[in-house]
Amino acid sequence: MADGTEGGYAAGPVAALRRIAFLLERAREDTFKVKAFRSAAATVLPMPAADLAAHVEAGTLTDLPGIGKSSARVITEAWHGRMPERLARLEREQAGPLAPGGADLLARIRGDLHSHSDWSDGGSPIEEMAFTAIELGRDYLVLTDHSPRLKVARGLSAERLARQLDVVDAVNTHLDGSFRLLKGIEVDILDDGSLDQTDAMLARLDVRVASVHSKLAMESPAMTRRMVTAVRNPRTNVLGHCTGRLVTGNRGTRNQSQFDPRAVFEACAENDVAVEINSRPERRDPPTKLLELARDTGCLFSIDSDAHAPGQLDFLAYGAERAEAAGIDPDRIVNTWPADRLLAWANR
Repeated sequence: MADGTEGGYAAGPVAALRRIAFLLERAREDTFKVKAFRSAAATVLPMPAADLAAHVEAGTLTDLPGIGKSSARVITEAWHGRMPERLARLEREQAGPLAPGGADLLARIRGDLHSHSDWSDGGSPIEEMAFTAIELGRDYLVLTDHSPRLKVARGLSAERLARQLDVVDAVNTHLDGSFRLLKGIEVDILDDGSLDQTDAMLARLDVRVASVHSKLAMESPAMTRRMVTAVRNPRTNVLGHCTGRLVTGNRGTRNQSQFDPRAVFEACAENDVAVEINSRPERRDPPTKLLELARDTGCLFSIDSDAHAPGQLDFLAYGAERAEAAGIDPDRIVNTWPADRLLAWANR
């Protein structure tokens, strides 16, 4: 029945599809599995209720673009007010806490300074990332798509970035003001330590994460100079995934870059640049010994999801667990701060 009350599940088909996709992303399932449910949600969302009802009753949902057998079953079950079996199973298996520790610190985190949309190498539109952050209780999310040099990730030229800033403004006009989508970038640190975007564009942003993505095996003295130069750039706010390592995952493993960590972290402390605690399970960057060194050097920190899909915004739990285990004072973690304090720091 179309009122969604037959079996006590009243959230509806779109909510069910989005929740399934979120839980799959959170569990780092294959992208193709996630896409099936997000594509179906995009198809159903604008449909008049009467049209959707007709397809449900006729059993013709799979005639619609983006809807396959699995997503059609979910839509049908939700339409008739029944908890979709696929969703119920995922709730049982995947919805619990991601990390056994860090809950107190996680509760203090107000936002996320590192996220990607389908403008670069993320999998979802900007507005879906924002809506999911709201659902997770965040006060703000910084959109940080890649810069031009990272062509494999469809990095944004100055022109594309300027267009994206207009989209961010448009998204914010539709929100109630309790949440803010902030303008940002994950800007490549080039070989000489300069940043891969014009200074004029960087000046228009709220937050800038600077990361090394190329020549990760550079000799230690050169890599140290490169990173210190970037940290000293007045536009840099956060040093992203500082070692570039990969410890697990479908991309394989990668050794950490070699540099003088004390010199880099001292530069961060001197220039008020936060060291990112990258929460992606395949990164766990910086490694524990370097995290403790940055703590002892007096650095600020930012616990970031580096999310490339909405469900990955929940990865902050992993970073919170690591920061709490390292005994880092929550007030030294910039994304525990209210948005106004964060922005005053980032644009000092």
